[in-house]
Amino acid sequence: MSLDTLAARASHPLEVKNSRFLAQAAPAQTPDEALAFLAEVGDAAATHNCWAYRLGTQYRSSDDGEPAGTAGRPILAAIDGQGFDHVMVVVTRWYGGIKLGAGGLVRAYGGSAAECLRLADRTPLIAWRELHLAYPFEHTGAVHAALAQYAAEKLDERFDARGAHLHLRLPADRADALTTHLRDATRDRVHVANDRSGPSPDPALEKGR
Repeated sequence: MSLDTLAARASHPLEVKNSRFLAQAAPAQTPDEALAFLAEVGDAAATHNCWAYRLGTQYRSSDDGEPAGTAGRPILAAIDGQGFDHVMVVVTRWYGGIKLGAGGLVRAYGGSAAECLRLADRTPLIAWRELHLAYPFEHTGAVHAALAQYAAEKLDERFDARGAHLHLRLPADRADALTTHLRDATRDRVHVANDRSGPSPDPALEKGR
C-alpha cells in the first residue's frame, strides 16, 4: 500500500457535549521534529494534549492523563487508517463539564484526528535511494544524460585528479536500472556505491510549496 504524508499542516475542531477538541497535524521526519510540534501547539491551559506519531516503523502515543487507551491509540489508529506516515497529530481537549466515557473519548479523539487528516492536503511518500558515482572525466556527458532519464537529483558533485564524484538521489525502484545503464554506457567505467534509502516526500513537490 502506498502511503502519504502531509503537504502542509492541518487542523480540525470538534465539539462533543461542551468539550472542545482541536486536532492539529504536521509532517515530521524524526521523533525530535514530532515532539517539537507538540511543544509548539500544545496548550498548557487545556485539560489534555494527547498525541501520536508514525515514522515508518517508529511510533509513539500519549493519553496525557485521559484513561489509558482512549486518546493516543485512537489518534495513531487514525493516522494509519488514513494511509499516512511521517506524521504527528496532537489533539487538544478543553473539558466542558460532562464526562464522555471511554467510548466517547475514543470516538472524539480518533474521530477528530481522522477528519483532520481526511481533509488535509496530501503528498506521496516515495522510497528514495542515494548513490555515489565515481567515473573518469570523459564519461561526464553520458552520466549527466542518464540522470534526467531516470529522474535522478544531483545532490553534490566534485572533481579530483582521478575524475568526477557525484552524489545523487532517485526513486529506489529506478536505482538498479540506472546502475545497469551507466555501466553499459561507459563500458563499466562507473563505480556505483549505495548510500541509504528511505521514504520521504517528493522533492519536486517540496520545492513547489
